[in-house]
Amino acid sequence: MKALLCWLFFGIPLVLLGQTPTLSKDAKVSVLTCGRGSELYTTFGHTALRVQDTIQNLDIVYNYGMFDFQTPNFYLKFVKGDLQYFVAAYAFPDFLMEYQMSEREVIEQTLRLTPEQVNSLFTVLNQSLYSDERYYTYKFIDRNCTTMVYEKINAVLGKPVLQKVDDTSISYRELLYPYFNDHFYFKLGISILFGAKTDEAATRMFLPVELMHSLNQTKINGKPMVVEEKKWVEGKSVTADFSFWNSIFVVLLCLAALVLSRRVWIYNMYWFLTGGLGIFLVLIGLYSEHKEVLWNYNALLFNPIYIVLPFVRSAKNLVGWMGVALVALGVYAVLLFNKPHLLLMLPFVVAHVVLLRIRLQQLRKKLLPAVE
Repeated sequence: MKALLCWLFFGIPLVLLGQTPTLSKDAKVSVLTCGRGSELYTTFGHTALRVQDTIQNLDIVYNYGMFDFQTPNFYLKFVKGDLQYFVAAYAFPDFLMEYQMSEREVIEQTLRLTPEQVNSLFTVLNQSLYSDERYYTYKFIDRNCTTMVYEKINAVLGKPVLQKVDDTSISYRELLYPYFNDHFYFKLGISILFGAKTDEAATRMFLPVELMHSLNQTKINGKPMVVEEKKWVEGKSVTADFSFWNSIFVVLLCLAALVLSRRVWIYNMYWFLTGGLGIFLVLIGLYSEHKEVLWNYNALLFNPIYIVLPFVRSAKNLVGWMGVALVALGVYAVLLFNKPHLLLMLPFVVAHVVLLRIRLQQLRKKLLPAVE
């Protein structure tokens, strides 16, 4: 990573190290939309800006998707929501080579901009490279490589010309859910971690493919904004073959084994884990600046009160705790009814109802000899 960063900053064409030159009237700006890859971090694709001027022998890509793994407390910053991303610039052939090697689709849309607008955008981009604007605080939905690109374009146009044209009636959760089909555990984790914010209507444009669709349907002065579209890399399918170990069947198997184990210490360990997860889901909303984790109703399923169940020694008290837990599960089932992750979370709901009943039976059997 250090070598890469060094190359990015010192391998930029020398023209950028001095005063920003004036581009010729033949210069053009295009948006690069990169397809999904097989790696988890490439799940949503990528967006970048290309500035090309054959007269000036200039062909640069501006990439707003850079971050440094060496950042102190990297994971804590990512969870909290104050991780700094930054823009970097490098030659288009080098940018393209990465996607050719990974066989990820690359589509270029050349924009209908005047020479003045092209120069203005070029100046703004270069100023960002060598000022505090180079860094920005990453937000999953509100601020990422795609939002940074269309905000720069809208700023040059002088008005918010680029608007979302895709379906805004579905929720963010429904929009994102299919992207995780080949990453089951990530889908499970996101389904648990994301709260009520992601169930709101997906009105904000934040995915690369959404920007590509918006560009194709946007007109400037009655003319299409996209002058030319070109596919540089065909890309390969990212659909993975079915794997039992990367599916819900593993969850079903584990929950079935848990219920059938009839071991008190295993049940207690599970209650500790689920209760601890519930506490985390409640507290993370107070710590993190990511709006997606606020008001997380999954705490009704992974209930913080579960952590006290192993310590309850009275059947009467346990019935009280169970009543609260069952009511919470009922409310959760109602909230989950029209959500895309219903089938994913339903096995946990059923398992928790069964485990609560088993816990009560175990306590009663333990108390019966003393009564007799």
